[in-house]
Amino acid sequence: MLSPNEARERCEALLRRAKAAGADAGDTVYVASSSQSVSVRLGLLEDVERSESEHIGLRVFTGGASASIGSSDLGDAALDELAQRAVAMARLAPPDAFAGLADAALLMHVAPADLDLDDGGETEPQALRRMAEAVEAAALAVPGVTNSNGGSASSGRSVFALATSHGFAGAYSASSHGISASVLAGEGSAMQRDYAYRSTRHATDLPDACVIGREAGERATRRLNPARMRSGPMPVVFDPRVGASLVGHLIGAINGASIARRASFLLDRDGAQLFDSAVTIVDDPHILRGLRSHPFDGEGLACASGALVDAGRLTGWLMDSAAARQLGRAPTGHAARGGSGAPHVTTGNVALLPGTLSPAALIADIADGVYVTELIGSGVNGVTGDYSRGASGYRITGGVIGEAVAEFTVAGNLIDMFAALIPADDLARIHGIDVPTLRVDGMTVAGD
Repeated sequence: MLSPNEARERCEALLRRAKAAGADAGDTVYVASSSQSVSVRLGLLEDVERSESEHIGLRVFTGGASASIGSSDLGDAALDELAQRAVAMARLAPPDAFAGLADAALLMHVAPADLDLDDGGETEPQALRRMAEAVEAAALAVPGVTNSNGGSASSGRSVFALATSHGFAGAYSASSHGISASVLAGEGSAMQRDYAYRSTRHATDLPDACVIGREAGERATRRLNPARMRSGPMPVVFDPRVGASLVGHLIGAINGASIARRASFLLDRDGAQLFDSAVTIVDDPHILRGLRSHPFDGEGLACASGALVDAGRLTGWLMDSAAARQLGRAPTGHAARGGSGAPHVTTGNVALLPGTLSPAALIADIADGVYVTELIGSGVNGVTGDYSRGASGYRITGGVIGEAVAEFTVAGNLIDMFAALIPADDLARIHGIDVPTLRVDGMTVAGD
């Protein structure tokens, strides 16, 4: 794997070759990663994995058309051939009025922010094994846990570089560390499974393995002997680990590419009041050590924190340059790149900001409802907003979370769900998309 400086220089070298081969313009990306993981089950070593990958991608523009090509060979001869093939492909491609590099005036020309994404270390396999054994042992020690799907620990590092023919070149590295456990409680057909995990940029930020293990075990045992829900309209409360998916549906719907294709349930709702005025959703790509932090976007534009929803009102679409041209607007710094191909839209660290009520206060007036901890399936229509997913969780009776329930469906329409959504005050910033406990009244529950 190259260092960030070496990766940037290699991208610039490939661009020079593309220009010499006849490209009008172009950009290059370098993506490399290495990772290792250790898994144990019932105290015995089950799996050890190590992987390394390195890829350089070239996108060229010639006569209004474009082509993309990539290679894992970074040698001079390979880059020469890559540039020549890319230009030849572009000359055979049809023109695309919306393709092209970002406006040069929008490029980031200051030094990228240091977001402390790389701890510079590499966890030894023996240390990963000890962590995997510890997280599983803590889960198995919870009374009622009877079996294990395993405990695992992992670490990795990545390097990303981007260079454009009109003046941008940047690169950065990032580390990653993770720990997880999945266990079963009960016996026979009554067994229930649950899990817990945590991922961080720095190894020192990981919680103690015993904390994660106990969480997995307690979640599994609490799900034992589930009852069935009655059918009908009722309040649905989403645990933070599943409530984040509601924000994910919002992000998909405000993707400029979806808007340009007229394939979004939020079409023509730019600036609309979607949520209660107490709801604000922010996107911040510059959080130190954030799981989705990045100093610049996939087109070389500066990216900055901002509100996707401000006091309940939608603030606009997320756009790369192609989507912006289609919509007659400016790109928003939300482009991302893979190893090759055109940019696509992504976000940084997204959070639905906390409300004023504790989770207990949020559900205190619910006479009959359900607290959802797991969602199953993908029954969400991104064009209409219709929402229907299998679920499990706990019954809410008299304002108190009670017995486990399973095998029911929660349904509604995302427009109505957003309007009814109420956040609690328990936001924790630990994932890429984070929300507090969320309450949505008026959903339809289909059970017995």
